[in-house]
Amino acid sequence: QVQLVESGGGLVQAGASLRLSCAASGRTFSSYAMGWFRQIPGKEREFVAAISWSGGSTYYADSVKGRFTISRDNAKNTVYLQMNSLKPEDTAVYYCAARWGVPATADSYPFWGQGTQVTVSS
Repeated sequence: QVQLVESGGGLVQAGASLRLSCAASGRTFSSYAMGWFRQIPGKEREFVAAISWSGGSTYYADSVKGRFTISRDNAKNTVYLQMNSLKPEDTAVYYCAARWGVPATADSYPFWGQGTQVTVSS
C-alpha cells in the first residue's frame, strides 16, 4: 500500500523549468512502478511518463520526450518529474500514480495523489 502527495507546481513563463515531486508513504514504495499523468479541465487524463521500480526503465509521451525526465529516489520514497522548456500546452493538473509490477502508459494505476497545478504562460 502507498499514499502519494505531489508538490512543486506553480506559474512559470514559457521556456522555464519546474521539478515536480511525489512523496510516498509506505514501507514497500521501492517495489512499485510509478507514473505521471496530467489533465486539463474538460479533457481526459493523459499519460506523461513512467518509471520501473528500479529506475532502469523509463517511458514518455511523445509530447514531452526530450523535455521531461522522470526519476526516483527510493531512499527518500520520492519520484520526480523534471520539466524543461515548458510550453503553454503543458498547463494542467499533474498527478503521480503507483502500481504493482511493470509501468503502464494506460490509465490503469490503482494509487493516485491529489495533483499539483502547473501553469505555463506565454
